[in-house]
Amino acid sequence: MIRYDIVLYAGEQERFINELRELGLVDITTSGWEPSENDRAVLQSIEAHNKAVDYLKNFSKSAEYDANAQLFANGEEAYDAYVAAREERTRLQQEMARLQKIADDIAPWGRYSEENITKLAERGVTLRYFTTQPSTFNKMVDEWSETMTISEIARTQSAVYFVVVATDSSAVVVDGQEVRLPAKDSEATKAEIAELAAADKALDASFSRAAASVALIEDNAAAIKEQLQGLKVDATAQREADGELIVLEGWAEADTAEKVDKMLEEYPNLVYMKRDATIDDEAPVKLKNNKFAKLFELIGAMYALPKYGTLDLTPIFGPFYMLFFAICLCDAGYGLVLLSLGLTLLWKGGEKLRQAAWLSIVCASATVAFGFYANSFFGLAISDYAPVIKFLDFQNQFFSISLAIGVFQILVGMAINIWMQAKLFGITSTFGLLGWFIILLSGSLAVGLPMFGLAIPGFDASSPVFYACVGVGAVLMLLLNNIKRNPLINFGAGLWDAYNNITGLLSDVLSYIRLFAIGLSGGVLAQVFNSLALGLSGLDAGIDGSPWYVVAIQIVAASAILLIGHGINLFMSAISSFVHPMRLTFVEFYKNAGFEMGQRSFDPVRKIK
Repeated sequence: MIRYDIVLYAGEQERFINELRELGLVDITTSGWEPSENDRAVLQSIEAHNKAVDYLKNFSKSAEYDANAQLFANGEEAYDAYVAAREERTRLQQEMARLQKIADDIAPWGRYSEENITKLAERGVTLRYFTTQPSTFNKMVDEWSETMTISEIARTQSAVYFVVVATDSSAVVVDGQEVRLPAKDSEATKAEIAELAAADKALDASFSRAAASVALIEDNAAAIKEQLQGLKVDATAQREADGELIVLEGWAEADTAEKVDKMLEEYPNLVYMKRDATIDDEAPVKLKNNKFAKLFELIGAMYALPKYGTLDLTPIFGPFYMLFFAICLCDAGYGLVLLSLGLTLLWKGGEKLRQAAWLSIVCASATVAFGFYANSFFGLAISDYAPVIKFLDFQNQFFSISLAIGVFQILVGMAINIWMQAKLFGITSTFGLLGWFIILLSGSLAVGLPMFGLAIPGFDASSPVFYACVGVGAVLMLLLNNIKRNPLINFGAGLWDAYNNITGLLSDVLSYIRLFAIGLSGGVLAQVFNSLALGLSGLDAGIDGSPWYVVAIQIVAASAILLIGHGINLFMSAISSFVHPMRLTFVEFYKNAGFEMGQRSFDPVRKIK
């Protein structure tokens, strides 16, 4: 990465940013930007445009879309028409919901005329409307009828609707809730709802025109985003000479620096300086990985980008993550299900989900391979059908293997940390960590390998070579951890580091047991659901002598249990297989590899499409 310090006249700022936007190769630092009220309005406009585009793209796939709709003249007109139609549709739907509730409430009263009710009231006859519980009405209706004229209108399980005919001078005393009816009955209210629905339907024409013009709306949104770029640069630019000059900090990739240099040299009234970025700079980061490692950038981005000048760990943790995912899911059948989902996502998900689809495919393929090796297919033992193949006894063998995998990844992380420190600060700065690495590697080779039936000739826990390696590591760790300090101080600091490292490394290694635990729990649950399906359906007793329809019912019942049970298990296991390998990567591996977080990704000022 190349750093540019650029000085130009303040009046040239907008033109200069437009030139950079056309070039599309320079990232202008806008750190510390705090949006003003005007900036927030621009941000809200961008968000509103994005929502409009998403809505209209979905609308264009619906049956209401008119493919022959006329385009708007420009994106702003199309967006304004969409906003007006959306607001009107919201208003209409709210009004229809309100009227529908009224119609449902007054439906039991049937048809009535407000005009006739008013004429009766003018002659001294008043109709009053009540509701009460059926038990109360049945008990009191005879008593009420002795002094009042009562007519039952409708009845449900929870209420009776009735009318009391009263005069102006008569008193009405009933055990019920009086209701005030609206001017229109339910049929008239439904007719009003139908009119509103027709008006809502007519809005589809406006939405169709806006959907046909969605490309124009996207162009309008891109222009607003470019405007925001300029606002951020303007707000964070350093101003000198009473505001007459501005100083900008820019970044470009080394392989495109010549084009940037040419543009800056040809630009009038501009001064710039350039130099290579250093690890002390807050330089933006752009990852450059091969196609396989690029898939796992999606995982790494959930934590942080690496600091500029350090090592990108994505190509290193990627294979580990894929393996950990397969171990945690640990079933070839579940892997096939995820593989089919990944292929479907690749086929129908679009360009935005392409990376996630390929990541799913890669991890699912690893799960199929490891699940087969672990002798599990939807909880069934593959060895029952292929006895000649030697499978892994996951339950009895993998506990120690998971610890060995943990030690290996931690050693890889420590080796990376040593290499980076030596590169940045010299080999002498790594003596303390190098000593620990030598001791841990020696112990793993001399003590760990024989546990798996492997051994290095002449190198075991009692060999002189082993003690020599441990001795060298101890000297580096205890006496040379900082060659600029007094050896006695180094010894004390080394003892303290020894305590921290022993407890920390033990905790880190034990964390890898989760690989064994999650894989085992998922496999056990799969077997449990298989047993439940056979036991509850009765298929475990066999089908000999059973009528065909009984066997059919048993098969349907077992299939339902298997589908629901394995569906739940797959969902839970897939989440665990996604989260826990990520935790091992971001905590255990990143810590031992000395990972440092970067500030931001490389995002050049450019034309937005």
